[in-house]
Amino acid sequence: MASLFDVARRVITKLEIVSQTLSLRKVRGEEPSYSPSSLPLPDVDILVGKTVLISGGSRGIGLAIATACAKAGANVVIAAKTTIPHPKLPGTIYTAAEEINQAGAGRSMAIQLDVRDEIAVQRAVDEAVAEFGGIDILINNASAIHLDKIEHTPVKKFDLMFCINVRGTFLLTQACLPYLRRSQHSHVVTLSPPINLDPKWFKQYGTYTTSKYAMSLLSQSFSEEFAADDIAVSSLWPKTAIATSAVENMIAGKLIEGGCRKPSIMADACLALISQLPSDHQNGFYLDEDVLRAQGVKDFDAYSCHPGKPLQRDLFLDYDPQ
Repeated sequence: MASLFDVARRVITKLEIVSQTLSLRKVRGEEPSYSPSSLPLPDVDILVGKTVLISGGSRGIGLAIATACAKAGANVVIAAKTTIPHPKLPGTIYTAAEEINQAGAGRSMAIQLDVRDEIAVQRAVDEAVAEFGGIDILINNASAIHLDKIEHTPVKKFDLMFCINVRGTFLLTQACLPYLRRSQHSHVVTLSPPINLDPKWFKQYGTYTTSKYAMSLLSQSFSEEFAADDIAVSSLWPKTAIATSAVENMIAGKLIEGGCRKPSIMADACLALISQLPSDHQNGFYLDEDVLRAQGVKDFDAYSCHPGKPLQRDLFLDYDPQ
């Protein structure tokens, strides 16, 4: 049996290969590709009657994905913490469920959930299964962010990011796994970035970077471990900054003015991924724009908050959006 040291060494070696490959492409002037050059057009009808559980779906990207799934006929379970309106961040699980019901053909269910709580996670999954009979698709969307150097990161913020981003992703995926195995159309999508070992990301935002990369490594583990169960696994990340209330509030709107896209681009990309048959799906890291370009989308102005303005690339990416 391999020791923990051997396992860690293999992971580090794999990451070094990825880093060297990206660096070589950068020197050559090539844009890294994390997804296939082409994807079959999605059959969104395949989602009719399927059950999608999404963490942190009361606002922003999560709500956009949940709404898109409902429009495609899926039953949507919103599992998030917010039940009382935040003074600066609009949306609760109840307003999200109502918005989804009005927009989609599928049914929705709101469950208050702190993804850090093991017992609460299992209870939420049990409630979803009792209501809809199973879980076909899991979207690990819940995430905490604090952009600062390690020196200036309070322990409370460190714990929050690792408990939500990493522990929460682990707990929810583990709890859903028995039902994903029973589904004929099972997907796990985690909103986490391709792992970029450029030192600048560790220098600027050390704790946030490592928490998001830990999510990505978990996703890679899901891909390897669940392969025999025909469970499709993807990591999805925006190629550009996305205009959400949380991000705008955190940075006082500076990024929004720099050129962002709407959450709908992530929703459309996620819908394209989960509409693929698991047997046809290629597990891996995906960028939203690349997914849609592979499906033939050429005009992205509709996704832009300020069409014509230069777009701000998202964190952990070393090349500018087209």
